[in-house]
Amino acid sequence: MQNVTPAAITVLVLELAPAAAFGFAGQRVGQFCARWPSTVRTALPVLCVLPYVLLSTSQHMFSWKWCALYAALPVAIAWLLGRAAIADPEQSGNWRDAIVLLTLGLAIDLRWFEPAWPSGLTGLGKLLVVDAALYGFVAIRQLRGTGFDFHFRWRDWKTGLRELVFFTPLVLALGMALGFLHPHGHAPRLSMIWTWIYIFIFIAVPEELYFRAWVQNLLERRVGRRAALVITAVLFGLSHFNKRLSKSSAHFNWRYVVLASVAGIFYGRAWRQRRRVPASAITHASVDAIWTFWF
Repeated sequence: MQNVTPAAITVLVLELAPAAAFGFAGQRVGQFCARWPSTVRTALPVLCVLPYVLLSTSQHMFSWKWCALYAALPVAIAWLLGRAAIADPEQSGNWRDAIVLLTLGLAIDLRWFEPAWPSGLTGLGKLLVVDAALYGFVAIRQLRGTGFDFHFRWRDWKTGLRELVFFTPLVLALGMALGFLHPHGHAPRLSMIWTWIYIFIFIAVPEELYFRAWVQNLLERRVGRRAALVITAVLFGLSHFNKRLSKSSAHFNWRYVVLASVAGIFYGRAWRQRRRVPASAITHASVDAIWTFWF
């Protein structure tokens, strides 16, 4: 994050609060919300528009178009997942789940909403979308088996770091063979800890929540564990087709897609060991931090 202002910090706190509530007390939050009338539960996420209004106003870039989007999209997500919960009580996966996930995935990957946010603060827009999806899947859909629980356990670290050890030799050999990895030999330093924490919170957790807790979780119920692992890993890889390229570049970064797909196998293995997002996020954040400092 850059261009940090008091308004941006306030918005960050506002957006982290719901994610923390779902991460530390998701089941209780879901049970509490279930007591409300369905109309209230569906309409409540309209409040997601408030962070956008606060930040855009402070930056003199408020737009009614974006305001309407951020008011309507969270409500639409809640409504669709509410209908999915009714149509699919067994939680084997419903076409409405697919619509929500596809829309959110494309919006983030293709940066549809980034123009709404100040330069350097587009991450706040992504976090807002995460909040809306969390509310839909936890409070409305009440999807089971996601593992979005941040009461850290020693086995999360054990599983996450085990997959890191398995993955590192493979990715180093493959990455160098493809000419994608270029060691630059920076020495470890204290800032690496803060980099790891930043990556864990703002990159690894949202991506693992999306791909493992929701996509892989739902696919397992349709196609089984192995197929779900491979399909999700490929989708994860494809989501990186435009990464490490300029925003104006139209090239398909196939090397990154290949390496990210391989990484997705190990992230998926870490998640499904005990169905824990913290475990796969530990692997994910560690891989990204190592890459940032040494490659």
